[in-house]
Amino acid sequence: MNPQGPAVEVRNLVKRFEAFVAVDNVSFTVGRGEIFGFLGSNGAGKTTTIRMLCGLLTPTSGSARVGGFDLATQPEQIKQTIGYMSQKFSLYDDLTVEENIDFFSGVYGVPQALRHERKEYVLQMSALEDRSGAMTRLLAGGWKQRLALGCAILHQPPILFLDEPTSGVDPIARRSFWDLIYQLSAEGHTVFVTTHYMDEAEYCHRLALMHRGRIIGLGPATELKAALTSRTLMHLDSTDLVESLRALEGCEEVAEAAVFGSGLHLTVRDAAAAELAVRKALTERGIGIQRLEVIDPSMEDVFVAMIEEEERKVS
Repeated sequence: MNPQGPAVEVRNLVKRFEAFVAVDNVSFTVGRGEIFGFLGSNGAGKTTTIRMLCGLLTPTSGSARVGGFDLATQPEQIKQTIGYMSQKFSLYDDLTVEENIDFFSGVYGVPQALRHERKEYVLQMSALEDRSGAMTRLLAGGWKQRLALGCAILHQPPILFLDEPTSGVDPIARRSFWDLIYQLSAEGHTVFVTTHYMDEAEYCHRLALMHRGRIIGLGPATELKAALTSRTLMHLDSTDLVESLRALEGCEEVAEAAVFGSGLHLTVRDAAAAELAVRKALTERGIGIQRLEVIDPSMEDVFVAMIEEEERKVS
């Protein structure tokens, strides 16, 4: 791996499956030691991109370098430089925890003299020392997730690709898993992670927001949120969610209204004028207001706003 250049460089990457364009002219770089998040809904092109960068899919066009190696001419060197964890965890359920570690030590070519040391590291990192003899199929999702990550780093790869690693596990296990990612980043690993959980965006150093195969936003979460300063966001809790949406359809002071949890997020131009208009519209329909206030945008708000902007461009 070239210690001077970026960990990942992507230029105009395209992947077509016959007439369908899964990845459409994507470009970005990932710095060494960075936690880089690829955020988007299912089907946005995240997994296709990550599989190309891991050498598992051949790009239709464009170029990329991973760890300084060229994707087109040096795919085998790339595979030796990276660790890869898929959303299916890539474990063998009919093996024990220890047997899975031994198997992947062989797959990744860990030198025999280092295998015991690496096994102990993985067991400690994943907090599975007391479960090394347990059948993998009996582990809860969060423990399987930790084991899969441990197996992916047995060969101490400088770059880690984690594809939807927290899909299907509970929130506590997800947060615990991100603690492990921070630990790996602090140790010098570059971590490239795809997710459709908007709250996980806050954990990344930088983000790429992907929609329909294209990157529609790129940068730290704080910068992407700051891009919405031209809009003011308000949160509304009322006694009738559906009727509130209907009541605000013709409200000129409300540019957009979207369901967010048990309430509504309102995009407005002038908060003071919008508050008066919203209270009037809901009161006239006999709808009670429990909360109406200006809030900071979440990553979900940012993502929704960017998607709506993209849809307006093509409509």
